[in-house]
Amino acid sequence: MKYDYDLLVIGAGSGGVRAARIAAGHGKKVAICEADQVGGTCVIRGCVPKKLMVYASQYNKLFKAAKTFGWDIDSRFDWPTLLHNKNAEINRLNGIYLNLLANAGVALIEGHGSFIDPHTVDIAGKSYSAEHILIATGGRPSVPDIPGSEHVITSNEALELPALPESITINGGGYIAVEFAGIFNALGVAVNLVYRGPQILRGFDAEVAAFAQQSFAEAGVQVMTDTEILAVESTASGLLCQTNQGPLASEVVMFATGRQANTDRLNLAAAGIATQANGQVVVDREQRTSVANVFAVGDVCNQDNLTPVAIREGHYLVDRLYAGGQQFPEYDHIPTTVFSQPEIGTCGLTEADARHQYPNIECFTSTFRAMKYAMSEVSEKTFMKIVVNADTDQVLGMHVVGADGGEMIQGFAVALKQGLTKTQLNRTIGIHPTSAEEFVTL
Repeated sequence: MKYDYDLLVIGAGSGGVRAARIAAGHGKKVAICEADQVGGTCVIRGCVPKKLMVYASQYNKLFKAAKTFGWDIDSRFDWPTLLHNKNAEINRLNGIYLNLLANAGVALIEGHGSFIDPHTVDIAGKSYSAEHILIATGGRPSVPDIPGSEHVITSNEALELPALPESITINGGGYIAVEFAGIFNALGVAVNLVYRGPQILRGFDAEVAAFAQQSFAEAGVQVMTDTEILAVESTASGLLCQTNQGPLASEVVMFATGRQANTDRLNLAAAGIATQANGQVVVDREQRTSVANVFAVGDVCNQDNLTPVAIREGHYLVDRLYAGGQQFPEYDHIPTTVFSQPEIGTCGLTEADARHQYPNIECFTSTFRAMKYAMSEVSEKTFMKIVVNADTDQVLGMHVVGADGGEMIQGFAVALKQGLTKTQLNRTIGIHPTSAEEFVTL
């Protein structure tokens, strides 16, 4: 049977764009459909704009430290300027993605993709067929169905607020919640960080999470654990959250309580594609769905909702399909960073996970004040932790809470992936004076 395309990709985010480009480079006829700007969550309403806002918010702390170094700075923050320049950068990146697709020879079709059958997709009322179809539609924020949920914003709207609020209540304790708590707090907004569990940053090393939570509180964020928002009411002065701990008022309420896969508009049943209870597409090691010619990559099918993971999956997939590739993504030792303030960088096992898997574990920790803040009024501290298998000397996990934590952990992640030992770490000469040198002297 002759198809319109060799590969049709639904969703032009990081994973989908990479797969489309590489497949076209292998000489295949490729199309990609997208109903929004090209670039996906990461570029348009995720990692990139969020980190631009993190950068903006960090200047407040830098200006405080600058006085100690002889700089007398009279500063004033302007939210509209940040939004304008952030949007200009997003548009620039969108243009780059468009050029990458065009230069690769990938056809861009505007509109939502919806399956008609395993080989055919409807896009804006027109049907397109393909030998292989790749689902790369990513995910979106989810808000629980509680009274007053219509008054709540998510991270999407937080990136586009018309004015900087005087106060905000952020519901959640994961990456997105703590990152936006740090952004708004540093910009002078009164922040309530509400989490229903006893400790924010669930899944992270317990000492890391506790240190980070204390750091957020010391920076001015009101962290409220064991607190659940039951309803949100609109009042003359703003919004009122009804919680199990009593009422909580703020100008804006943001929920960062999880994300869901963008599968509801795909009409997956028409193609017989299986999903999990949470809507995510079920895939095997090959990224293949329950239908032999349909694949999925990225947040639409993963627990590791990270841009580099989606990119690697998409790239390796089309190499296997069209170029005899034999590589598969490896999900161990994935380094990750929470762009909170202070920043969290981590790779490998937490202490709890290590003790569950190995009989003899040794941990090394250090807490100190970074040199850049030592002379200033900024009291932020850095925490580092190394988790070691005492029987083999292998380093199982490395964690840091502090300035540039992500930049530090990226380099150490390479060594962790290769089986780094504590002895090898200690034999490495540190770069002095840096915070990172602490890792090789613990």
